[in-house]
Amino acid sequence: MQASVKTVSFVGISPIEIEVQIQLLNGLPAFTIVGLPDKTVAESRERIRACLFSMGISLPTKRITVNLAPADVQKEGSHYDLPIALALLAAMDIIQQEDVANVLALGELSLNGAVAKVPGVLPAAICAKSRNRTLICPEDCAQEAIWAGENAMLAPGSLLAIVNHFKGEQILPKITTPFSVRLIKPTDFGCFSDIKGQIMAKRAMEIAAAGAHNVLMLGPPGVGKSLLASRIPSILPPITSEEALEVTMIHSLAGQMSEVGLITERPYRAPHHSASLAALVGGGSTAKPGEISLAHRGVLFLDELPEFSRQALESLRQPLETGKIAIARASNHVTYPARIQLIAAMNPCRCGYLGNSCKECNIAPKCGKDYLRKISGPLLDRVDIFIDVPDVKISDFVQSKDEIEKSASIKNRVVMAREIQLDRYKNSSIRTNSEANGHELEHYLTDSAKEILYKCIDKSKISARGYYRIVKLARTLADLEKSASIEINHISEALSYRKIV
Repeated sequence: MQASVKTVSFVGISPIEIEVQIQLLNGLPAFTIVGLPDKTVAESRERIRACLFSMGISLPTKRITVNLAPADVQKEGSHYDLPIALALLAAMDIIQQEDVANVLALGELSLNGAVAKVPGVLPAAICAKSRNRTLICPEDCAQEAIWAGENAMLAPGSLLAIVNHFKGEQILPKITTPFSVRLIKPTDFGCFSDIKGQIMAKRAMEIAAAGAHNVLMLGPPGVGKSLLASRIPSILPPITSEEALEVTMIHSLAGQMSEVGLITERPYRAPHHSASLAALVGGGSTAKPGEISLAHRGVLFLDELPEFSRQALESLRQPLETGKIAIARASNHVTYPARIQLIAAMNPCRCGYLGNSCKECNIAPKCGKDYLRKISGPLLDRVDIFIDVPDVKISDFVQSKDEIEKSASIKNRVVMAREIQLDRYKNSSIRTNSEANGHELEHYLTDSAKEILYKCIDKSKISARGYYRIVKLARTLADLEKSASIEINHISEALSYRKIV
């Protein structure tokens, strides 16, 4: 029995390099794909068969075996279509094996021969560049892949186009598009001047944005908690090019690229409280990133915090501390970045009106204690700012929008504080005070500030984690005032935010 083996390598979503082997064995005609493929991958043979037929190519009357190696890695998705087809064409000597010997290819084949877009192109492009290989991706994904940098890349619109390119009959053009076209249009997040009253809550949001601190807002329904959270992206500093590439890679892996191009604004994710554990932290058979990773370098807003499942909330402990989330499955183990700023909101009790004698339920204040108990102490210990958001006064409604401070002026102070932090941590991977090691910030405390802090810590029995979070928050307050040291007023304000009213 004679066998002809042809190979081509490509990158899947993971990205893990997969080897495709085509064997033409004498025997009964068959086209099989082996190596733990899911239903979508198994259906590739029908898409490839129809695609080749549309090009006027018939499969040989021999047994064809496609081996996706390593076999113990679960394969999922339609992006295996293009590399399998290229390997098959090489095995049939329609194209030269040398043409596909050093490529990374991914793409879905349509029945008419077109190459459709698939998720995960940007990480594949970066991997191809690091290995000095040519990337072959769908034409619709070219603008996403080009952000990996200068690299040999082919972006065919159809399988026929790439075949003609290798034969020298139709040379695919180099991918060059205007910079403005490749940018995703920024979202309008509104302005802080839309919020009337809530002076203390706005102050807390400014501090949180300046140091990327976690916030928990507590207040009755309709006082503006969700509105405050939705406006915080309007005062965050612009995303850097390095951060934009990180965020875009994660969204690419998750298939969340609604438009081709680079994500040029900090993410703002607000999952519903009915979101599952897998939706929040990531999961599935291929361990795709969840909301916490999609909010990387941005804001994760959890409204009605106690209504989330206990398991989902407890899964936030590790990423809030380390900035990473590890997803472990039987056949897959992936660690995604999750450097987020958590903004959470909750009512004081289930009915929402604890403390209002006209509206509160008949089991107050027990209902409030039971409601807060749904959130564990270790999770609350990872929150830097607790802020009470009271009812809006009638006098606040008569305020003119022009009299209220705009997001632009708040953003200027936030950007100034962030620049101070970037300069402080310029020789490390740390970018904000919330990421810093509390030990490294203690030397900024003045003697009088230390004395007050130690007394409060001893009296309130605050944990060691809480102690260092107070120091980091005080450092942000000092940065907002351009103070080189942490003074008494900074420590006093930082301590006031540790209370839950």
